[in-house]
This record gives sequence, structure tokens and C-alpha cells, in this order.
Amino acid sequence: MKKIKLLLGIALVGIIAAAYFNYPKLNLISGYASKSMASSVFIAEREPVDIMLNDHEMPLIKLSDCEISTEDNSATASVYGLMPRKAVYKEGLGAVLTNEEFSEHNFDIVPNRFKLQDTLPFPFGNNGIKDTVLANVDYDKLEVAFENAFKNPEQRTRSLLVVHKNQIIGEKYIRGFSKDTKILGWSMTKSILATLYGILEYKDDMKMDYKPFADEIRMKNLKNHITIDHLLRMQSGLEWEENYFKISDVTRMLFLASDMTVAQRNKNVIAAPTEVWNYSSGTTNLLSGILREQFATHQEYLDFPYKELIDKIGMNSMVLETDLSGNYVLSSYAWATTRDWAKFGLLYLNKGMWNGERIFSNSWVDYVSKPTENSDGVYGAHFWLNANGKYPDIPRDLYSVNGFQGQRIFIIPSKDLVVVRTGLEEQTDEQFNTLLKEIIRSIR
Repeated sequence: MKKIKLLLGIALVGIIAAAYFNYPKLNLISGYASKSMASSVFIAEREPVDIMLNDHEMPLIKLSDCEISTEDNSATASVYGLMPRKAVYKEGLGAVLTNEEFSEHNFDIVPNRFKLQDTLPFPFGNNGIKDTVLANVDYDKLEVAFENAFKNPEQRTRSLLVVHKNQIIGEKYIRGFSKDTKILGWSMTKSILATLYGILEYKDDMKMDYKPFADEIRMKNLKNHITIDHLLRMQSGLEWEENYFKISDVTRMLFLASDMTVAQRNKNVIAAPTEVWNYSSGTTNLLSGILREQFATHQEYLDFPYKELIDKIGMNSMVLETDLSGNYVLSSYAWATTRDWAKFGLLYLNKGMWNGERIFSNSWVDYVSKPTENSDGVYGAHFWLNANGKYPDIPRDLYSVNGFQGQRIFIIPSKDLVVVRTGLEEQTDEQFNTLLKEIIRSIR
């Protein structure tokens, strides 16, 4: 009997200890779940039960319970009733996690949209697609590539789209998704941010050697000041931990912070610029804050991405979400249809030209696809690279837009190809290499 009591006591202590050490994580779990649910329901217009069974079927997140309110367009999540978090949706701004500062959030200022009349087919409009059969494409081989991308349920592919010579030659979606379904790009959003800086540079409103912290006392002892170039290349030397499986810099920023632009800015300097390469979502949101500083009003900042990029090239489905302080969360939160994500890739494939209009300079493509020092050839300026042959069977000129859970836009200039893959599971380099190899083999 004493032994049983001892074992029960040890078990109780273990439970209490586990609860004590994991309780702070509940804030992140319920925060992730409520934000994901609100955005998926009110932006992507998906059913809550589908989101719970699929999107939230992942470690820890599956412990959460969610409720939707159409009265205030919100989602509330908790873990066994503990640590409830609420996310509220506002059309034009997306969903935002609330906290004690929520009452100060200004939902009155929303971005203006600049949608053009759709009279043209994809890609320069949304009036259908061309049905021309390209003589150099083996559509039977392409179909096999598509079948292989979807046949393994564990890969959890949601959509696959292939564009060659500005024309869709293959497109497929799982059940419940279509050409009209908005999909979260996660870190693909980072490349949207980089492009906004490319537009500023083309307009001669920004130089990549601009030093945003030149007047900050704590930065004055640096031998070389941090520039926009250093930030775009993730080599600022500012401390940052990008770990999504624990309480870290990135999870605190995304699920606890009211102003996500200051998380990286306030970190310690641990190296001189260019000495280390360290991937950081905080850096991207810092750049979003610096971008905001370039405009006289908040309205101008909110309008800029849509007026000069998103709506200009007809990515009309895209929604950029903001934080509680009204900053675009350009590290993570852009939603768009698969076709509109493909348009973004085509803009780069066409070196900044869109239906006769230049969006950014031709040299900007060379800039973002140039390997960053100490990145082992895998990273440029907010774009990922194949410069070191990470995908051995694919041309080295491939560069890509990458996001969590295997969201990808592959741009392959030498093959005149853009490939978009979205899903719920990260793929290995070998899996992506195989997919792209099969697609390329279908083009003669």
C-alpha cells in the first residue's frame, strides 16, 4: 500500500511539474490555434471542422479547442479550457491576436484596393486561362508528375500549378480546394517584403546601403553599420532564435507581441554585419517597420503594397495581415490563391516586367538571386537559391519563395518555368528534386 501511495505521489509530482513547465506554452498553442482558425475561416472561407481535422492536426496544436463567433468575426481557442486566446478578423487587415492592448487597436484605417477590370486571361488578368496546347510539352509525362505529387497522402499536397511560357500547362487541387481558395504562404510572404524594397529602389526612394540605425547610440560602436542590404540578406549580426517548437524569439513575436517590428530591433548585437548568416522572421518584420517609416501616413503605408505590386499585377485575392500596431506581418501572413502566387513567380521570371509595365529594375532579380555570404549558397536576399546544387537534378539558376509546411514558388529561368506547390507538410530536398525533375522532363 505504501508503495502504491509512493508511486501515486511521484506521478502527481510529475503531472504538477509537467503542467508548471508547459503552462507558458499553452499561450502559444491557443494563440496559434485561434489565429489560424480566424484567418482560415474569414479569409479563406473554409469550414471550422476541416481546419480542426487537418490544419490543426499537428503536435500540441491538436490539443486545442476552437469556437467561432460570427457576431464579431472572431475565433477563440483554449487547451482543455486553459489559457484562452482570441483572434478578431477585420476585412482588409486580416485576423489579429488580441491581448490587453486590444482596445487601442485601430481597425478604422484599411488599405485601399486597386483592382482592374478582368478582360484578359491568366496571367495578366483573371478572365480564365489559355487553352492553347504547347507543342514542346509532353502532357502525358506532366500528368504523371502531378499524380506522383498527390498520390502519397503523407505528403499532404494541397495544390500544384505549373506555368511555362506564361501559360498554365498543369493545375490540380485536393478536394475542398480550388483555383479560388486563398492559401497562407507563411514565409513566402518574406519575398513580398523584399519586392516592396525593390520597388522603392526602382523609384529611387531607397538605397540598399541605407543605414536605418545610424543614429542609435547602441549601434555607434559597430565598425560597419547595419544596412538594408544586410537585413535583406539575414546577416545583420543581431541576435535571434528562429525555433517554432519552443518559446523562442519567433514564437513570442508572432503570438505575444503587439508590435512585431521591434522584436528584432531590440536584440543584442552578437556579430558585425556579414560575419554570420542567421535566418530571422524578426528581421523581416523589422524591415516592415522601416518600410512604414518611409511614408508620411499610415494610410500610405497600407496602400503601398497593393497599389505598387499586388493589385498592379492582378494578385487581387491576396490579403496581407497586420499586427495590433497596424504593421504588416510580412514575415508570415500573406494569403492568396495558387494562381496569384504563380503570378508573383512570373513577375520575377519576366525580370520585373508585367504586361508592358516595369515594376522593379531588371537588376533586382540578379540582386535577390545572388548568394549571400556564409549562407552556403542557399540564400539570396529574402529568396532561396539552388546555387550549391541542393536540388542536384535541377538547373542551378533556380531560385524560390519558401514557406512553412512546404509552400513553394520555384522560378527556373533556363526552363521558362514557374512551379507552385502548397500543402500541409514540409517536403525533403529529395522530394522536391524529384517533383521538379519530373516536371522538367515533360518539356522538350
